[in-house]
Amino acid sequence: MYQYTDFDKEFVKLRAQQYRDQLTRNLAGQLGDDEFRPLRLQNGWYIQRYAPMLRVAVPYGEISSAQLRAMATIAADYDQPDPELLAQAQTTQNGLGTIPLPDGREIGSKLKFGYGHFTTRTNVQFNWIPLKKSADVMDLLASVNMHGIQTSGNAIRNICCDETAGFAPDEIADPRPYAEILRQWSSLHPEFCFLPRKFKISFNGSREDRAAIGWYDVGLQLVKNDAGETGFRVQVGGGMGRTPVIGTVVREFLPWHQLINYLEAVIRVYNGYGRRDNVWKARIKILVKAEGQKYIDAVEKEYRDIVEVDGAPHTITQAEYDRVAACFVEPERHCDQVAGDAKVAEMLKAEAENDGEFARWLQRNVAPHKNPDLRAVTLSFKRLGQAPGDADAAQLRAAADLADRFSAGEARVTHSQNLVLPWVRCDELPELWRAARQLGVARPNIGLITDMITCPGGDFCSLANARSIPVSEAITERYQDLDELDDLGEIDLHISGCINSCGHHHSGHIGILGVDKDGKEWYQVTLGGADGSTASGPAVAGKVVGPSFSAAEVPDVIEAVLGTYRDLREKKGDRNETFQQTLKRVGIEPFKASANAARHPVVAALA
Repeated sequence: MYQYTDFDKEFVKLRAQQYRDQLTRNLAGQLGDDEFRPLRLQNGWYIQRYAPMLRVAVPYGEISSAQLRAMATIAADYDQPDPELLAQAQTTQNGLGTIPLPDGREIGSKLKFGYGHFTTRTNVQFNWIPLKKSADVMDLLASVNMHGIQTSGNAIRNICCDETAGFAPDEIADPRPYAEILRQWSSLHPEFCFLPRKFKISFNGSREDRAAIGWYDVGLQLVKNDAGETGFRVQVGGGMGRTPVIGTVVREFLPWHQLINYLEAVIRVYNGYGRRDNVWKARIKILVKAEGQKYIDAVEKEYRDIVEVDGAPHTITQAEYDRVAACFVEPERHCDQVAGDAKVAEMLKAEAENDGEFARWLQRNVAPHKNPDLRAVTLSFKRLGQAPGDADAAQLRAAADLADRFSAGEARVTHSQNLVLPWVRCDELPELWRAARQLGVARPNIGLITDMITCPGGDFCSLANARSIPVSEAITERYQDLDELDDLGEIDLHISGCINSCGHHHSGHIGILGVDKDGKEWYQVTLGGADGSTASGPAVAGKVVGPSFSAAEVPDVIEAVLGTYRDLREKKGDRNETFQQTLKRVGIEPFKASANAARHPVVAALA
């Protein structure tokens, strides 16, 4: 992991002190709420439906055991609402935490607190911290080299990369040193602190796109040219929201040392010409879509000026790269006695006979590693009774202990809202499985339909049109049979509570979007979306299957869609077609028909 220098530590500490001064003046009435708002936002503090929400930055997803314990302390000691505020929230919610099902039962979320929430952009969010305690939280974060700087506001947000960075067998180059250099450059950049709209950057270092880079404002794919030199293929203008757009490739090969110079040109042109008169048209995707080649030409001209006129001031030197890259050396962890690959094969053979659950876990939650003695293990934070991506204080502390015992003190927050332990010895897998199972995070569902992405939705977010958590709970309850999950195979289910797409519904094989109709909650279902990975296919937005559905109908609609897939899929050798393959082969119409047939007649008349 990157090791903070004295400068880094002082920078974060002073930022926390500055925030405390701003908060003190705001609470004393000396700094108005309108003036305080952009200051708190650039430190990650929102005001949501019921209480403040803190978004903590986890750059490129890498988090230490000490930082996980700090998250646990925040969950236990600070993510606790004032009693008056909680009573008000409970009165306001008035039972909206559940949804009625046709059989008369209710299922869904209740107001909960004392936990952190892993997001699709590898941040950690807390929903109930009283604003008057926020400066204390900032100090605690600074003590473990964490912060919320630029996790909100119209600035360059938390830098992301694929969760397999540094250990993927198909890795071209480790993206983490570049992501860290970019993080340092972009933090409080004076020219880019007030962009037309938020700006998101993601790196992918492997041959397979595991970072959904096509959906980002800037997506950076590490590549090698014919001479074996390292560089980036640069995509610009991706994004979700009301207008889903896949980024345009503007450079097939950018030498790595010119990364900052080129991105400065990309963002400077956007800063100059991006729309500021309409929040829905202010993202860079709108500028790139509207101007096309004109935008690319303007960027190339700006880049030439930066290099030829200004002298390429932000060229990354080999010495600086080497300094940062030295922080990302693989820890020394090797198997005792039997080599890793042979050990895993031996365990699979034995445990498939003795313990089917462990065998499933090895196949589903344990990923290959470039070091044959090691594996990467995903801890699944997707289970009944807990919103996808949520981890309470006890789980966060236990995850920190697992990271120390099995992964050299390091974990990764993933795009799919789980945690990965990247440095697990093969001979320690059985012991880790037992510990993870006791904690409740060993469910072998990674990549399956219950491993869904879900935003907090209307239970917490003031922007949401509908709740996400009760819908995810209802679907999760219906698909608890592991044999059925395995039979269905890998299916990405993504749920967003509003068009802002924090649940990435556009890129789900099955997407669910909460919409508002005359003040009531309804849900659109989309099919065929993809994030760009090999299993999903090229990044593309899903297509709507028909009129919106009520919350009570959604589980039946999903079941009907999956039933159609089972009926229509074909064998590919000894395997079934995937959901995506069947959908591509037969088209959307059979799925649309089955989804609409699942509507309840009374509800359909109201739609």
